[in-house]
Amino acid sequence: MSDWIEGTVHERINWTRTHFSLRVSADLPPYQAGQFTKLALQAGEQRIQRAYSFVNPPGAPWHEFYIVEIPEGALTPRLGDLEVGDKLLIAANPAGFLTLDEIPAGRDLWMLSTGTAIGPFLSILAQGDVATRFDNLVLVHGVRFGAELTYQPLIRSFAEQWGDRFHYVPMVTRETWGIALGGRIPSAIEKGALEQKVGLNISAENSQVMICGNPEMVRDTQAILLARGLAKNLRRKPGQITAEHYW
Repeated sequence: MSDWIEGTVHERINWTRTHFSLRVSADLPPYQAGQFTKLALQAGEQRIQRAYSFVNPPGAPWHEFYIVEIPEGALTPRLGDLEVGDKLLIAANPAGFLTLDEIPAGRDLWMLSTGTAIGPFLSILAQGDVATRFDNLVLVHGVRFGAELTYQPLIRSFAEQWGDRFHYVPMVTRETWGIALGGRIPSAIEKGALEQKVGLNISAENSQVMICGNPEMVRDTQAILLARGLAKNLRRKPGQITAEHYW
């Protein structure tokens, strides 16, 4: 990703004190739902950059990125200062394999995410083709606090569009929050709580599982699914588990 395009902040959405989204206008080449690019800002001679997934579906009038501000971070506090009209750099060559064309056929698609890693799954769902590939769509979002369960209007629109075919499971680890499940995603799978909540079983016969989030969640979830008989999805040998670390 050596080529950069200047973008302009079109809109800023503040979700919590530290979580926000930027909608950016920029003339980027085509990309697929689920892919990512890099955002960057100049700091003197240094270009500070980091990878972010697109939240928007391809063809949207802007490019949307979901960001959590890390106070000691080199880039996110600077991104957190951006307002409408401000400029930033976007890498011109989107990348990533967390896309539908990399996923084998199945009956049920499970999308397991933590924090801002829900972004690529929102892009995939908003793009819409996923509903022609799978009978059941399960979106799981694990966060620390209930206020971090963002993008609720968009998620409700998926439920309105697909009815009983769409299942949304919020999970909160550090407080009790409404109907959300408590604890971590791997534990909820291991104990059967997640499948009970959804009313579907995760199996090699019927399921495709996409995982995106912090490395510990990704590692632990894969281990549990592998022990159940699911296999990693590789181009040379298709399986049921497709994963991407979010940092």
